[in-house]
Amino acid sequence: MPEGDTVWQAAKRLHSALADKVLTRSDLRVPKYATADLTGRRVLDVTPRGKHLLTRIEGGLTLHSHLRMDGSWKVYEQNQRWTGGPTHQIRAILATTDRTAVGYRLPVLELIRTADEHQAVGHLGPDLLGPDWDPDRALANLLRDPARPLGEALLDQRNLAGIGNVYKSELCFLLGVTPWLPVGALPADRAAQLPALAKKLLEANRDRPVRATTGTGRRGQDLFVYGRAPRPCLRCHTSVRVADQGDGSRERPTYWCPHCQTGPTPSPSRRAPGRAHPGTSRRTTN
Repeated sequence: MPEGDTVWQAAKRLHSALADKVLTRSDLRVPKYATADLTGRRVLDVTPRGKHLLTRIEGGLTLHSHLRMDGSWKVYEQNQRWTGGPTHQIRAILATTDRTAVGYRLPVLELIRTADEHQAVGHLGPDLLGPDWDPDRALANLLRDPARPLGEALLDQRNLAGIGNVYKSELCFLLGVTPWLPVGALPADRAAQLPALAKKLLEANRDRPVRATTGTGRRGQDLFVYGRAPRPCLRCHTSVRVADQGDGSRERPTYWCPHCQTGPTPSPSRRAPGRAHPGTSRRTTN
C-alpha cells in the first residue's frame, strides 16, 4: 500500500499537469460513472489527504481516488506511449491540450460533490503532510486504545493519516520497540517523540525518488529493517525478523530487530517465512 509521501508525490504530479487547465477528454471507466463527462471543465487543484487523492473540478465536483495496493496515476506528454499497464486496467483518463493523466487499477474511484468530501475523507486523523496536522491529537488518538499493538494503531488512518507498512516498521525500530507492543506500554518519552518523528520521516521523503530512513546514502541500506529479513540489522548485525501483523483489514509483513527492539513478538508459528528483499523503495516520477 502506498505511503503518504508517495500519494503526496502523485498529487504533485497531477496538480502540475492538470491544475488551472480545461479538460479536453474525460473517461471514467467504472460502471457508476461511465456516462459522466467532465470535458470542458477546468481542474482547480489536486490535493492529497492521507492516502487519498482529491481532484477538484469546477462546478463543485471532486474526483476521489485511492491507490491501495496496486493503483497508480501516470502522467504522459502528448503523443507519449502509455506504459502503466494493459488497457483493460485503465480506470480513468483526464486529458488537457498537452498532458494526459491515466489512472490504472484504481480500486476506489468516485465522482462526488466537493461539498461532500468529508464523506470520503472525514474519518481520517490528522494528515502528517497536510495543513491539518496536529501532533497532540494524533498522539491522543493512538493512546485511545492502550491495549492495541502499536503497529496496528499506526496503520489505522483514523488515528493519523499517511503511515503505511514501511513507515510502521521503521518507526517502531527508531522508537526501539516491537510493533506488537501495546500502545499504552510505550514509554512516555518515546510516545512524546512519535508524532514529530513520523512527520520528519514523511517530510524528508516526499521529494525523494528513493525512500530512505537511515541517512547512510548507501544503496541497499536505505531502510533500517523493512525488507531486510533475514539480513543483518544495520546497527547491531542481528538478523532482522519478519512476521505478519494485522491492520484491521489484512495481514501485512512486519519487520523488526530482536536485539534493538524490545517488547512482545509473535510466536514462531505465526512468523512469516523469509521474504525476498524488495529492493530499494524507488517511486516512479511520471
